[in-house]
Amino acid sequence: MSTARNAAGVSPVQWRSTVNRLVAALIILAVLLFVPAGRITWTRGWIFLLVFILLMAASIAYFTHVNPEMFAVRSRVHPDTKRWDKIVICLLFAVILAIPPIAGLDDGRFHWSSTPWWVVALGYLMQIAGWIGVAWAETVNRFFEPGVRIQTERGHHVIDTGPYALIRHPGYFAAVLLFVGIALSLGSWWALIPAGFGSLLLVLRTVWEDRTLHAELPGYAEYARRVRFRLVPGVW
Repeated sequence: MSTARNAAGVSPVQWRSTVNRLVAALIILAVLLFVPAGRITWTRGWIFLLVFILLMAASIAYFTHVNPEMFAVRSRVHPDTKRWDKIVICLLFAVILAIPPIAGLDDGRFHWSSTPWWVVALGYLMQIAGWIGVAWAETVNRFFEPGVRIQTERGHHVIDTGPYALIRHPGYFAAVLLFVGIALSLGSWWALIPAGFGSLLLVLRTVWEDRTLHAELPGYAEYARRVRFRLVPGVW
């Protein structure tokens, strides 16, 4: 198997894997949206799917040129990921998968919510802000992985620049914006339930990850004294 890389540093294998995952994600997302909606003519579902494609394409293009290492780093959960975090990851995955079908049942079929378009627009603004926030954190922090672990084989050290100079877990803050933004952009108040549960999981994960980093990552305790807030600037 060839391991040659293009000018951006992304191997053909990584390209194929990325494209395959993107296609699979689109198919799964379409099923989760339109089967519960009970119709293929759900306008908000189609707008969401189109925006998702555009954001994913922009993300792939960005990291291809800025940080191609992310394609490999973010592709899997490593075996030495903390056991508690593997459980949290499974729960977060279930929460993310629950948002589209609940919105499909709500806005697409039964119309439990009465959501104006300005709320939908606010959802997209939050969603885009969340994507940008995650991308910023991933760009600055080369140790940004799906699971919590100390990456000794990669020379894991404290990152204190970019958004990490403001809060210690900026990726989680951005993910909360994403969860809530997805629910609102699909026009569903009911979808805020799994989005809220996912946000609470991220708060819990922040606490546990912070404890892990304090105990196992050299220099993190001193960094935490300088950057006091974990998730929300000026609050917590």
